[in-house]
Amino acid sequence: MFDYLIVGAGFAGSVLAERLARGSACKVLIVDKRPHVGGNAYDHYNEAGILIHKYGPHIFHTNSREVFEYLGRFTEWRPYEHRVLASVDGLQLPMPINLDTVNRLYGLNLTAMQVDQFFASMATPVEPIKTSEDVIVSKVGRDLYEKFFKNYTRKQWGLDPSELDASVTARVPIRSNRDDRYFTDTYQAMPLHGYTRMFERMLDHPNIKVMTNTDYREIRELIPFREMIYTGPVDEFFDYRHGKLPYRSLQFKHETHDRPQFQQAPVVNYPNEHAYTRVTEFKYLTGQEHSKTSVVYEFPCAEGDPYYPVPRAENVALYQRYKALADATPHVHFAGRLATYRYYNMDQVTAQALTLYTKLSGVHHLKRAGAATERPHGRDQTTVNAATSTPPSRASVSS
Repeated sequence: MFDYLIVGAGFAGSVLAERLARGSACKVLIVDKRPHVGGNAYDHYNEAGILIHKYGPHIFHTNSREVFEYLGRFTEWRPYEHRVLASVDGLQLPMPINLDTVNRLYGLNLTAMQVDQFFASMATPVEPIKTSEDVIVSKVGRDLYEKFFKNYTRKQWGLDPSELDASVTARVPIRSNRDDRYFTDTYQAMPLHGYTRMFERMLDHPNIKVMTNTDYREIRELIPFREMIYTGPVDEFFDYRHGKLPYRSLQFKHETHDRPQFQQAPVVNYPNEHAYTRVTEFKYLTGQEHSKTSVVYEFPCAEGDPYYPVPRAENVALYQRYKALADATPHVHFAGRLATYRYYNMDQVTAQALTLYTKLSGVHHLKRAGAATERPHGRDQTTVNAATSTPPSRASVSS
């Protein structure tokens, strides 16, 4: 008898499995349909011996010391500050937009104070701000919006920015200094030996059994367990009772080149001229030394594995109907991006899982003390934000 069946071996499921096994001495079965652990953060060595991220770049950053130190139990960290260029008008310019972006694009020599005045002169006041287009146009004007955001967002989401909620671009920074770091979080690092190694260490415990290539629906009637933690798509769990929740997906084109370097930055965004949105060169991320280099092109698409919930009011309303079902489902706890229909950074998912574990561990403690209590059902799940920004847009942000 397992105490928990955990569906999904990504961040949410693996953190909860580790904590329940080590922290509460629970017996845990964790299953995943894919042939590996790590979820979308899975990395591996390709045929050339280069460490790559199969499902696109995953850049770790957080302001949460608790999350950073917790994951640090299972990996050494390699300090890494992410940088992105955008291919605009034949130039490769710093992204997010900063002082150097403006000066190089327009052939100017502005100071930090002058660039603020420049942004103000370009901006088009919008009131009230309702859409993603409104956010950017009101900050920096229509020309920069057209060059850096409009078509990138169209490709990423399959919708015009005027059709997307303001939250998609609300947190995109516009900088008046020369800071070209993509993120400004306190802790910025990459797992020294990769994400997969970190997950393997996290799940290496006698109380944890891992089954990959396994659909939980095929084994849940065969293997006894007390509670379930579900991290998959919430609409799928309920057999799409209210219809499918809309997601955007990605297709990846991996290439290896017989030269040590492919491009001038870890990621180059392509807002306009190509079907793909960005190209990532992995050796920048991993620090690996190799005579060859590997890159991945990302092509957003409507069908495929669910990656990004589409941020529109009607989709939020549909999710609330599924959440009501989840809240009323006993002995099942819903956690993670897909189960709560939100785009979370990796640290935010980790924080959410740690918070849920704290609630569950309190129940286990009371049971051991002999208190008459019932384990929490789905209605007791807790979603938290780590000490980072709210969920960002992949229209302009690397995860």
